[in-house]
Amino acid sequence: MTKGTTVEPNLTLPVPDGTGIYTFPDDLHRTHHAHTQRLAARHRAFDHRVLEVTAPHTRVPYYVEARIPAGRPVLVIEPHHDDFALSASGASLASPRPLTVVTVFTRSRSVHPALETTYADVDTVSELRDREGAAALAPFLARRYLLGHKDAEPPYRPYAPELLDQVTDELRRIVAAHPGAELLAPAAVTRHPDHLLVHEAAVRLGCRWFWEDLAFWSTYALAGCDQHLFRTRTGATMRPELVDITGVVLDKVTVLRMHGSQMYPARKMYRPIRHAFTTAADLVDGTGLYAERFYRTEAPTC
Repeated sequence: MTKGTTVEPNLTLPVPDGTGIYTFPDDLHRTHHAHTQRLAARHRAFDHRVLEVTAPHTRVPYYVEARIPAGRPVLVIEPHHDDFALSASGASLASPRPLTVVTVFTRSRSVHPALETTYADVDTVSELRDREGAAALAPFLARRYLLGHKDAEPPYRPYAPELLDQVTDELRRIVAAHPGAELLAPAAVTRHPDHLLVHEAAVRLGCRWFWEDLAFWSTYALAGCDQHLFRTRTGATMRPELVDITGVVLDKVTVLRMHGSQMYPARKMYRPIRHAFTTAADLVDGTGLYAERFYRTEAPTC
């Protein structure tokens, strides 16, 4: 096992820059395939540091080094099964800590439009997404809690205040059972009501560490209007910080491959990685190729 995997020798990471802007989806797909094949060879050679994880939708096996968690535990509160994977899994791959993940909205009919005839009802989709969440979290040796709420469906409307109260109470009991854990939740850089609700519940519970949501496929919550609403809500209260994930970005692709019902086909999973490349432009030392953005708020003063 490893506390953070670096890019293997002689394996050059593609970048969506210059001519690479046109070829990046396929370049990333090929590089990730080569990375997977190298890990598969180690797995076949009985290297017990390498785990085999199978994507529930495609049933394709992938390989990833398991992490050894160390340090202060982290309690993640995510709206849906893929939110931590999309937005914050790179940082946890690079610096693994004991991880518990609470998923609030675990009943859903949401799959990629191309798969809606295959997974046509709430029970089928919910069971699949549960298995996807478990597979994606396997490298982290994470514990899981599923709260069982139904996710919001278009056309979206503001969440009900009574639902916020209920979710907050449920989360409060879990937080109390994990004294000393650092809370991590979505910053709600999105207008999705489930993200807004989970963010508010986390704030009520004292959370001060948040990830930049990559929630919507088409915009990743980074459209100008979403950014404006986010700044209006938060003002200067959230201080951004970047985490370099260059050394683990191919393992993050593996984690994303577990969520095939949401990101389909596999080549489309380049989008969050392309955003990580854009984010890395703001790294202070300017050396990393890929990064994730988080936000921190100050502790309240008495």
